[in-house]
Amino acid sequence: MDHLSPRQEQIMSCIREWIFEHGEAPTVREIGRAVGLSSPSSVAHQLGRLEQLGLISRSQGRWRSCRIS
Repeated sequence: MDHLSPRQEQIMSCIREWIFEHGEAPTVREIGRAVGLSSPSSVAHQLGRLEQLGLISRSQGRWRSCRIS
C-alpha cells in the first residue's frame, strides 16, 4: 500500500478491524472517530479515493455496505 497516504492507511486498517470484529463495515462517523476526523465529509472523501483506487467497493451507494476488494 505504498501509494496510500497515512490517513488512507489508517482508514483501511479501521475498516478491516471493524469488519473482523463486527461482521459489517463501520459507518462514516465510526471511521471518523477511529481515525481522528471530525468531519464526515472528510471521511467520505477519503473513502471515495479508496474506492477509485479499487481498494474498497460498496453496494447500494452506502458506505456501511463497503467491502475490501
